[in-house]
Amino acid sequence: MILKDFLQVIRTRGPLNTPEIHRFMDEMSNEARRITFELNGSYHTSDEVRALLSRLFGYEVDPTLRVFPPFYTDFGKNIQVGKNVFINACCHFQDHGGVTIGDDCQIGHNVVFATLNHGLTPEDRKTTYPAPIVLGKNVWIGSNATILQGVTIGDNAIVAAGAVVTKDVAANTVVGGVPAKFIRNIEI
Repeated sequence: MILKDFLQVIRTRGPLNTPEIHRFMDEMSNEARRITFELNGSYHTSDEVRALLSRLFGYEVDPTLRVFPPFYTDFGKNIQVGKNVFINACCHFQDHGGVTIGDDCQIGHNVVFATLNHGLTPEDRKTTYPAPIVLGKNVWIGSNATILQGVTIGDNAIVAAGAVVTKDVAANTVVGGVPAKFIRNIEI
């Protein structure tokens, strides 16, 4: 299996449960860990961080991207980041299902993006199911928030610190809590 084939499977949101898929996921996880260990193991300039992230993501990241390591991912090749994005320290990207971050987003400390979920029944619990996470433009994710699979967060929205987002967030709103609920509109 190659990346293109895997991403095609991901788009269907079907189960990730074949030996071929598991073998590919293990190989990609090993590659991601090698790069993240290099990234997180010592000090790097901003340009060096971007170069390592470019290797990790598989494309040249925008020169306006700022990331404060440590940064963690178990896949790496299904993350798309726009311009003028800031990602603070200790964020975790489980990006098999895809994480898209629009322009001008700010991601706080310890944010988790989880794009996989397990089957509910005991016999299906070892099977994972992917779904993408999409952040629109100018989204602010507060520290220690968790964004779950299949969630889209609209432009200009704010996710409060510590929130667990299980459903889509409308543009120009603030959500918070566990699970995250509407708090207020943002006047634009």
